[in-house]
Amino acid sequence: MRRRNALLHIRTAVLAFAMLGGAAQAADQEVVLVPNRVIYPGETIALSSLKEITLKPGKVRPDAVATLADELDGRIAKRTLLPGRYVPITALREAWLVDRGASVQVVFASGPLMISAAAVTLEPGAAGDVVKVRNLDSGKVFTGTVMADGSIRVGAI
Repeated sequence: MRRRNALLHIRTAVLAFAMLGGAAQAADQEVVLVPNRVIYPGETIALSSLKEITLKPGKVRPDAVATLADELDGRIAKRTLLPGRYVPITALREAWLVDRGASVQVVFASGPLMISAAAVTLEPGAAGDVVKVRNLDSGKVFTGTVMADGSIRVGAI
């Protein structure tokens, strides 16, 4: 009997804390960014094309959406983004560091050995992307990782 009463008190306390937590979240109204005009695929998102909205009390921002300035500014839209709607993270990509057909420096480094060659990219890529390139001297096609400086790093096969 005592155990049953103790469990009832614990459940009541947990429920009270949950309700207080929900009230605190409702009091803190979240401000999010959404497009203020249609943003088309391939367009760079600028802060001027976004507007701030305050969520209604009790409304929670979905997890898989970008609503902060650092998540949106300078990113590229992969699909049409509509005004007043949340922007799914999957609808954004980083800006390309190398475009298709660009001349790039390809670097292989292993310990003290460093080999570099000129190549042409066969597909665009952002930093960290794996892209196909063609060696200008041999014509061989291989893959490499785009580095932050725009060069391509390759490894041993």
